[in-house]
Amino acid sequence: MSSISKAERSMAALFHEFRSIALETGVAPLANGSARLHIGRNDDGSGGTEILSAVKLEVQTVEEGGVDDGRIVCSVSCSPTAYPNLSTGALDDLQHDLTTVLHQTLSHSSLHPSNLAILAGKKSWLLNLDVVILADAGNIYDAVFMAARAALWDTKVPRTRSVQYKARKSGKASADMDVDEEATSGFDTRQVSTAADFELQDYWDEGEVLEGRDRWPVCLTLNLESSIQFLDANLQEEASSPLRILMLYSFGTSPPALQAMRTLNQGDLTLAHIKTLISSAEKYASELFKALNAKLVEEDLRRNQKARERFSGRLGF
Repeated sequence: MSSISKAERSMAALFHEFRSIALETGVAPLANGSARLHIGRNDDGSGGTEILSAVKLEVQTVEEGGVDDGRIVCSVSCSPTAYPNLSTGALDDLQHDLTTVLHQTLSHSSLHPSNLAILAGKKSWLLNLDVVILADAGNIYDAVFMAARAALWDTKVPRTRSVQYKARKSGKASADMDVDEEATSGFDTRQVSTAADFELQDYWDEGEVLEGRDRWPVCLTLNLESSIQFLDANLQEEASSPLRILMLYSFGTSPPALQAMRTLNQGDLTLAHIKTLISSAEKYASELFKALNAKLVEEDLRRNQKARERFSGRLGF
């Protein structure tokens, strides 16, 4: 195919601009965190890339293969309607590739939240992040990581309290006087030294946000065509790009951390060119990170306002 120029971009966007992005959190009522993302959706609601992501927390036992500080497990599923031209085997390969990139990046120790532990050496949280691709109109890696980041941002970890069972002490009589047993609970949560179990302080859909949620990375795909580099390619533009590079940046630290880098398709790159691409990608990824964070904060405010209105309605105000 011929090289891509600004005038030839089918979506009439500049090289370093994204199509319209729509994001909503809290879309799965039974999940601990969830989000729905659209990129490039038409005015009538059709078309574009659509992703649904959800987080579910489960209690895991450390003795049975769990990890003391908790674990993160990611998976990506592709709806057959999103890839009608792919065979079952090719669809499985795509799902495996997307899952590998997402899981290896988000489960890295440098991103691990500190509040997935419950009881040292006994219990911890297993965080399952499931991402479903409902429609693919290009730029799927960026969309998957944006949706995953939104669901993780939205996740609430229920607070727990350690408890220890203590058997009651039998009462002892002195002479002819009756001595009542001390009325104590079998579950004493005060000054527990060796906790045997835990109880939830919150309902399943309440709790605290994941620690370090600003560290969750964003993915930026650079599409290279001759001397041109552009973002947010649609399917036709991806097919015409001989080389694509994924850059995953975490902006929770200073300076930002390049969490991962991967090339798609085949092409030759010099070391000097790679350094230039890394510098450019960091700038564009920073802009994407700020815009995504602003939208997530806006979603938090919207949902908090909606919750207050619903609560006030129940009280008759």
